[in-house]
Amino acid sequence: MPSPLPVPARRSRRTLLRAALPAAVTASLVLVPLPGAVATPSAGVVIAEVYGGGGNSGATLKNDFIELANPTGAAFGLAGHSVQYLSGSPSASSKWGVTPLTGSVAAKSRYLIAQAAGTGGTVGLPAADATGTLALSATSGTVALVSGTEALTCKTAEECAADPRVVDLVGFGTAVVREGSGPAAGASNSASVARAASLADTDDNAADFRAGEPTPVNAKGETAPGGSGGGETGPTEPGTVRVHDIQGATRLSPLAGQTVTGVPGIVTGVRGYGTKGFWMQDPNPDADPATSEGVFVYTNGAGPAVKVGDAVLVTAKVTEYYPNSAGGSQSLTELTAPRTTVVSSGNAVPAPVVLDGTSVPEAYAPDAAGGSIEALPLRTDAYALDLFEALEGMNVEVRDVPVTQASNAYHELWVNAREQDPRSARGGSVYLGYDRQNSGRLLVQSLGDAADFPAANVGDRLTGTTGGPLDYTRFGGYAVQATRLGTVESGGLQREVTARALPSELTIATYNVENLDPADPDEKFAELASGVVTNLRAPDILTLEEVQDDNGPVNDGTVSSDATVAKFVEAIKAAGGPAYDWRSVDPVDGKDGGEPGGNIRQVFLFNPDRVSFTDIAGGDATTAVDVTGTGKRASLTASPARIAPADEAWNNSRKPLIGQFSFHNKPVFVIANHFNSKGGDQGLDSRFQAPSRSSEVQRLKQAEVQRAFVAKLLAADPGARVVSLGDFNDYQFSPALQTLTEDGVLRDLVNELPESERYSYVYQGNSQVLDHILVSPAFKRQQTRYDIVHINSEFASQASDHDPQVVRVKP
Repeated sequence: MPSPLPVPARRSRRTLLRAALPAAVTASLVLVPLPGAVATPSAGVVIAEVYGGGGNSGATLKNDFIELANPTGAAFGLAGHSVQYLSGSPSASSKWGVTPLTGSVAAKSRYLIAQAAGTGGTVGLPAADATGTLALSATSGTVALVSGTEALTCKTAEECAADPRVVDLVGFGTAVVREGSGPAAGASNSASVARAASLADTDDNAADFRAGEPTPVNAKGETAPGGSGGGETGPTEPGTVRVHDIQGATRLSPLAGQTVTGVPGIVTGVRGYGTKGFWMQDPNPDADPATSEGVFVYTNGAGPAVKVGDAVLVTAKVTEYYPNSAGGSQSLTELTAPRTTVVSSGNAVPAPVVLDGTSVPEAYAPDAAGGSIEALPLRTDAYALDLFEALEGMNVEVRDVPVTQASNAYHELWVNAREQDPRSARGGSVYLGYDRQNSGRLLVQSLGDAADFPAANVGDRLTGTTGGPLDYTRFGGYAVQATRLGTVESGGLQREVTARALPSELTIATYNVENLDPADPDEKFAELASGVVTNLRAPDILTLEEVQDDNGPVNDGTVSSDATVAKFVEAIKAAGGPAYDWRSVDPVDGKDGGEPGGNIRQVFLFNPDRVSFTDIAGGDATTAVDVTGTGKRASLTASPARIAPADEAWNNSRKPLIGQFSFHNKPVFVIANHFNSKGGDQGLDSRFQAPSRSSEVQRLKQAEVQRAFVAKLLAADPGARVVSLGDFNDYQFSPALQTLTEDGVLRDLVNELPESERYSYVYQGNSQVLDHILVSPAFKRQQTRYDIVHINSEFASQASDHDPQVVRVKP
């Protein structure tokens, strides 16, 4: 997957899209082709809340409203902007309604836009920062933040995604126009939809928003009377229920759905952005290690009116929130719609639980044969997931821990609290099997000033103490919400440079260039080119994955990638590399998955001074290549060409590109791959254990189709030199790779590396393999020198999220 860019740049944030998926979730920038509009993951203002039930039956508020939020450290000017509304099921005559905006949204602040009033309701909005007359539907519609005041004309998700004026867009209910996998659910006369994750836009309305009590907040931080920001009149006496009673000894609260009164606790952390609320912990624990003493109090759009060290009493409803239900996530026990009383301030926070190799079990999760583990009693001494669940919401701490995934622009990094987990050669946590989990992995997110968040690479150490409430997130399991951060001690990680090849060796490499298109910054082209020339030492043949068409994600039917490839070739020449020639096959528009409109495909680059390409007419997007001739006369029927492009195995996925090359007058057959993504798989931390890997079904079919073709080529010439390489989106121990190597048809070179070097990608703190180079039996082990060249995946600064790899062979 995992770039927040300034509005109005329109790019997808790969890491966020992947984050709801299992380890190593894909190699394509957009994991699955989403039917909804894809707007920019904004680093500026986003739509924070939408409410259309104002004045309707059962509503408390008199007006509809739209609320904007600015999570950045700089004001965002709204002059020339507007918010616009379209009905959920627009007809040909439907038009967007427009409310022009003025002023600005201050840093870390909100901006409230009052809209039409109904005839009911009893409570007015706080003083609005702008006022319009849009009558929003309570249950279904689309709201857009637009750079401009002229009404939009788009009527579909795809059309709106292609309009560069759209800064952010939210479809709710059954809206046709929305972002991502579906519209936000649950809007009603009494419920708004509000962002339930980081205010960074993940381009998926269904995942980013959830329904709840409307909580309008204006630029002054004022809320409607009776709002749930935590400052209204609350309980005055402790009740009989304690936090451990709420949490219970399984993953689900025994009090879910009930209202609890006067629950006492000490505030241990406050989150005033994104999913606003606070954590509190009972300083008087019970004797059961399975019952957590901490809980998150969700205040929705209103900022919590408490601070760390406050002793509070909370009356609220107990709920189980699933951050990513579609991905099988576990639930987060919360207190919602709270009424909070601060009893005293300046109290000591309960001492942290230290997470390390003695407290975190080696086994990761209990096995329920694919079923839910929610009702199972928590065994904190047996399974890491059970321990983390039993500490949910509590103050925890890690000390002097290795960084196992580099810090990113969203102020987060991964560490491993268990030094005993397998380590990669360069300091990461290497992932070596479905039954060999790295159980100590934890995400660290900052609750403090983002400017203080450390920059770190894999192999660095986070020294000292890092701690805060333990949270469960939709972006990868359990996270320490750090109220205190350690100091980064550099591990001195350097980008690798592969060994030089002998003149007699043919060098073949693969590189996923992460949705490359001509509109990408020149810096990206230059960094990728430097990797090819310096770190890969300008291989003779280079297969590229994720090359987009000539206008990138603009969805207008363009399929040619000549401009994209030409720009990259020129960048390689400017970096001191050869004048590469290239071959590819343009896909059918919209049929190969990836970012909508991008038409990603594989491309061959080759150095004509070292190797020649055998052009054979007949290859196109829909024609299947075949084998002709036998022995040394064996040849492809077309080159470049595609393997079985009409087979269902390749539905909505990249088809393998095959080409026939000649090196020292000997034919070499090269297959460039980009198998389907892991979209739809359940996460490693799923409530279903073992998690379902549904995407494997298609990759297994793809492997079977390719293996059959390679077997046919080898039947025609048992000595055929075949190299199959690229982004297979799967592990060396997966069914797909096991199928490709069955009966020795191909040999996966990653298995010949030491275990500590087997990785090309880092996801959720796991260093793991997604990219492979496989060779036919004609290449003996002594004839191959294979290298994964680590230049991206372990670093905070990346040209791509994949590491390239290269093999040097003597045909």
